Amino acid sequence: MKKLVLILTITMSLALSQNATAQETIVDVAVGNEDFSTLVTALKAADLVGALQGDGPFTVFAPTNDAFAKIDSKTLGSLLEAKNQKALANILTYHVISGNLNATAVVDALKKGNGTVELKALNGQVLTVIQKDGKIWLKDAMGNYSEIVATDVMGSNGVIHVINTVVMPK
Repeated sequence: MKKLVLILTITMSLALSQNATAQETIVDVAVGNEDFSTLVTALKAADLVGALQGDGPFTVFAPTNDAFAKIDSKTLGSLLEAKNQKALANILTYHVISGNLNATAVVDALKKGNGTVELKALNGQVLTVIQKDGKIWLKDAMGNYSEIVATDVMGSNGVIHVINTVVMPK
């Protein structure tokens, strides 16, 4: 029930803010939503805020605070340290695709790919999008899955799709 309430809260707050934030970048949209506070902290620690405020367009698979909470707190704390900025940037850029892939474009690509499509992330690695059991999932380089729980949160320089687990590159 708690998960359902969180998903509905995120979806409603993002949907309500969509029109108001159409002129804001995807970073501004994330900053304005408390469910992305850990993501925003990580973007700042990795020095990626400026890059993601650029022209884009970008497609961001944005993990919620609950998604980051699935990572061991000691590991997450370590990633946020300055000495691990490069590793954190690698993880975060694995969540970003060049181009504006809204939900319709993703579904169309899945149809053409018989339920699977590979996307090249900004870090150069591949994310696999899979349609399974009526849901759309990301499969990371480690073989782990993350469900896309909300889609098409628009910013002036791209789109955000909300995911429930942090995806990890090699």
